[in-house]
Amino acid sequence: MSANKNIFKPRARLLLQLGDQLIKNESIALLELVKNAYDADATTAHIKMRNIEDVDKGNITIEDNGTGMDIDVIRNVWLEPASDYKQKLLEGNKISKKFERLPLGEKGIGRFSVYKLGEKIELVSRKDKGKEVVIKIDWNDFSVSKYLDEVSVNVAEREPEVFTGNKTGTLIVIEKLKTVWTKAMVREVYRSVNSLCSPFDSPDSFRVTLDIDKNEWLKGLLSWEEVKDYALFKVECEIQGQYIDKFSYKFIPWPTMNKLHPRKITEKDDEIKKISRMVDKDNNAIDISVAKIGKLKLEMIIFDRDTKILSLGVQDKKGMKEYLDINGGIRIYRDGIRVYDYGEPGNDWLDLGIRRINVPTRRISNNIVLGAVHLSREDSRDLIEKTNREGFIDNEAFNAFKGAILYVLGHIETLRKIDKDKIRTFYGPTPASEPVISDLDDLRRVIDKKIKDVNLKKEISVYLKRIEDDYRYVNETLLKSAGAGLSLSIVIHEAEKIIDELVRVIEKENISSKITHLIKHLAQLVEGYTIIVRNTGRKTEDIRKLIEQAIFNSEFRLKAHKIDVFTDYSGIKGDMELKCARNLVIGTILNIIDNSIWWLDYGEVKHKKIHISVTRELSGFISVVIADNGPGFSLPTEEITKPFVSAKPDGMGLGLHIAKSVMEAHGGELLFPETGEFSIPKEYKSGAVIALAFRKEK
Repeated sequence: MSANKNIFKPRARLLLQLGDQLIKNESIALLELVKNAYDADATTAHIKMRNIEDVDKGNITIEDNGTGMDIDVIRNVWLEPASDYKQKLLEGNKISKKFERLPLGEKGIGRFSVYKLGEKIELVSRKDKGKEVVIKIDWNDFSVSKYLDEVSVNVAEREPEVFTGNKTGTLIVIEKLKTVWTKAMVREVYRSVNSLCSPFDSPDSFRVTLDIDKNEWLKGLLSWEEVKDYALFKVECEIQGQYIDKFSYKFIPWPTMNKLHPRKITEKDDEIKKISRMVDKDNNAIDISVAKIGKLKLEMIIFDRDTKILSLGVQDKKGMKEYLDINGGIRIYRDGIRVYDYGEPGNDWLDLGIRRINVPTRRISNNIVLGAVHLSREDSRDLIEKTNREGFIDNEAFNAFKGAILYVLGHIETLRKIDKDKIRTFYGPTPASEPVISDLDDLRRVIDKKIKDVNLKKEISVYLKRIEDDYRYVNETLLKSAGAGLSLSIVIHEAEKIIDELVRVIEKENISSKITHLIKHLAQLVEGYTIIVRNTGRKTEDIRKLIEQAIFNSEFRLKAHKIDVFTDYSGIKGDMELKCARNLVIGTILNIIDNSIWWLDYGEVKHKKIHISVTRELSGFISVVIADNGPGFSLPTEEITKPFVSAKPDGMGLGLHIAKSVMEAHGGELLFPETGEFSIPKEYKSGAVIALAFRKEK
């Protein structure tokens, strides 16, 4: 049998798709071009932006003083999509002549990011003692032509006009901009440019500058130099193989904190020396030498955002918080140049959000840390960047790398907790009390006095012991976390109510099955709350089961307040599974139910109802919609998610703030829908309506 030979015929628009769809945003597109300057042994890359509010008149230029390209390189490398030129340099350990750099790029498509920025480009490049090479491309030609080989690109040589004398380098001029630039976009580019090189260990031989004719757009932005000295904690750590090799932790209180003393811990101290071998939670070794990762160096400075603490030493508190909100996180650098998009807003690659919600008083969040992980380009070859420039491929090397960082981070958090507690002791609030245990002791005394049946007394005692043990676990965890998905007051309130009723039953009624029923219910209730605070991690869960667990945990209070709960899963077809931290989702639903219970009572609603449904009405999300028929919100919804804002008398004001944090940690959103956004019965539309929108995984 004979077979015809066929070949792939790439469409011309393939190049447009490479630039437009593989590059996440304009900032990364610019930085891809800047990285090319680094690979070309440049000392500077200068970005100039003019008239960028006008797509027709605006232009962006990127100019470097690198080695430049001649016509052969242009034709045989630059004009070859997915060229393996840099990959071969990397594999052959061919470093640049002047600064001995290994190339950052290797896939041969970063140059097409120019299409993300504009429809027309002109490239001028000159190699040492050579002529200038000029390329002009109109990307619209790639939309008109059918196949890639039908598009002709004019490449010409000329006597130097841009890079005259002994100058070398590359200039790219981008016109017919793809988008109207805004102040926010420019500030994002400024931030990205300033974060390209590590502030801890940037290469002295490379500098990026930004020049824009809208200088007023950059006013008010703080710099690293203005912020770094406000950090209270500083860390340097080196990791090799399975061990923490070098370590330095410093607590540096401000001069105004005259009741505190500096503290330093190194690898020679027991706090680190005894835990220098890295293991996971199951005591399995974490060893970065199992792959080509090389030595890791972690540096970070950590802040305290508490307003009362900031008032002791920071003048521009608002500016510093905004700086941390935008720049906070732990970034990754190879040979001092950043790997995107680790540390970008929305990329919580270490799951710091989830970790902090579980134990917020101990854990470090992205918005209080400025950190950098340093890698050697040569030694970290098993950490492979994704084609779309959104981090490393999730392979064995990356898992070992991430595990090592998290191991060290956990111990940094432990050291910081000690000093943070000292700060809070002298300059912060006082801890909460523990009311339920004394109530349980009172109940035991009543049982001993009133119940004569030894077997019944023994059965009840078993349940009371379970209640006390579980409550102590919940109490300890929640006091540490200041609310791991629900306020401690929920547990206290429910437990105290049932205990009170038990006392009344024992004192007023004959011994009956009702006592055992209430005791069992309380034991199940408190046990249910331990589910909320245990660190279960992210797993695939059926959202219906999480809703039913939350309803069960609230069962006694709902009955006591005569509230009917209705569930509706008809708005979604097929499975209702999502990947989430079970404990946090249950706690979030409980928080909202608890708010509804309070406001339904306050509104004196005759027939009190809560409606919970699951829907895909919001495109790209699976949403849990919780509505009640109460009076609705009494504060603007943008205010009630802020910490310690509550319309309740003596309310903690943490419930919806925690709920918002939980949803953000899951990559979702906490929404307050307007009428008509979700299908809910009319009787609930004047009440409080909240949606937990979980992003649907592709």
